[in-house]
Amino acid sequence: MPAWSISLNASADGQLIGSAELMEVYRYKAMNEQGRLLHGRADAVNPADLEVRLGHMGLDLVNFEQMKKRGRAGSRSIKRIDIITFCFHLEHLIHAGVPILEGLADLRDTTDNKRLREIISAMIESIEGGRTLSGAMQDFPYVFNTVFIALIQAGEASGSLSDVLGKIIEHLKWQDEQAALTKRLLLYPAFVGVVMLAVVMFLMVGVVPQMVQLLRTMGEELPLLTQLLISGSNFFQAYWPLVLTIP
Repeated sequence: MPAWSISLNASADGQLIGSAELMEVYRYKAMNEQGRLLHGRADAVNPADLEVRLGHMGLDLVNFEQMKKRGRAGSRSIKRIDIITFCFHLEHLIHAGVPILEGLADLRDTTDNKRLREIISAMIESIEGGRTLSGAMQDFPYVFNTVFIALIQAGEASGSLSDVLGKIIEHLKWQDEQAALTKRLLLYPAFVGVVMLAVVMFLMVGVVPQMVQLLRTMGEELPLLTQLLISGSNFFQAYWPLVLTIP
């Protein structure tokens, strides 16, 4: 792990934990500076947020209608690798002297992830309205958590935003490596467990019944352990579908 440590929450498969701020889709009617009524659709956290977003576009909200909700399902399409790619490209653009807004617009236009593209678009609107990059990220706390945002704030204050992004990338890549290692470590025990279960099922359902028939032809009294084995075999034969459902 890198010498410095941050907590950027993500699941073992690279899936970011939680969801982006619950977004809703609104159909709105608004008036521009010339007094013309305009109709459109926009994403917002709530009606107040919708009014603020339209205000940044020079529009006064007249009325609105909520269409549908976007919540956890949409944000689950954003994985750790998407955030790594986002930070990587943003770092290089900032290092090259590209303004934040131009860099974000470029990322928005080139990303293949629809949900991430929506989030970047919302961040652009926020920055155009006078907020900082870290401030815009605060609208999506489950994509950019508090530690992530604090690091971005520190980078903005010190003028070393590209360096901070590089450190974040380094840590996220380390998380990816650890997640992959965990998967590999868990794969072998799981495989062994499946094989052992298959062997036990084969013995109980296939081999033991044949042994029972042989022992019965001999007419001798069966030892207790043998009787228990036969009882176990009978149970497996009667309830093997139920046994397979046991975790």
